[in-house]
Amino acid sequence: MKIQLGKGKKIYFASDFHLGAPNASESLEREHRIIRWLDQVSNDAEAIFLVGDIFDFWFEYKRAIPKGFIRFLGKISQLKDAGIKIYFFTGNHDLWMFDYFPKELGIPVYKEPITLEVNKAKFLIGHGDGLGPGDNFYKFLKKIFTSPIAQWLFARLHPNFGIWLATSWSQSSRASNLEKNEDSFKGNDEWLWAYSKEVELNEHHDYYIFGHRHLPLDLQVGDTARYVNLGEWIRFNTYAVFDGDQLSLETFEK
Repeated sequence: MKIQLGKGKKIYFASDFHLGAPNASESLEREHRIIRWLDQVSNDAEAIFLVGDIFDFWFEYKRAIPKGFIRFLGKISQLKDAGIKIYFFTGNHDLWMFDYFPKELGIPVYKEPITLEVNKAKFLIGHGDGLGPGDNFYKFLKKIFTSPIAQWLFARLHPNFGIWLATSWSQSSRASNLEKNEDSFKGNDEWLWAYSKEVELNEHHDYYIFGHRHLPLDLQVGDTARYVNLGEWIRFNTYAVFDGDQLSLETFEK
């Protein structure tokens, strides 16, 4: 993918909104905050990349989608209609996105990392789940969850039960990660940093942009590349912006 930035235009990256978590009232407050951010960046955005786990759970039944998030869906639809490019990535919480966004909103959905060239800069962008060393149990689960058989079986569940079941799983997974202190910096054991270094040995990218870790990070990769983790919007409200020359990690409403 290639994007040529016009004068004064920028590209924005954000991930891990986790809309729907941990409850309706806190999610709604976060949704309003995200919309304020989208309104702000729309003044100079050429494109907005939403890099996974935008929803804490998402499954598209043939004739139904999860209830809620109508303000957010309306806002990104409005921005898309105004000519701003919007790109969606699935994460581990919303990997069951299919054709609703492309058909209804005209917004493409990516399930794997992509390469982006902006002016002279080269990016590798993805949510980050299942990449790098370790986390073998999740990698095994992801193969099951992304299999057509598992998706067909889940679609047979009534939405009331299916969404409740998946939401309960999501909440227990988040609690487990907190207990294991997964949101603390791991130094050289940061697996997405390690993954970026491994890719860089074979193919140069100026920037490696990922989410998933829930920890804002801006780390050197080799001599001339950087790994940037976008953090999340439950505590940090962090995002990245590229102006055609430099990428910076920013905080909204500190």
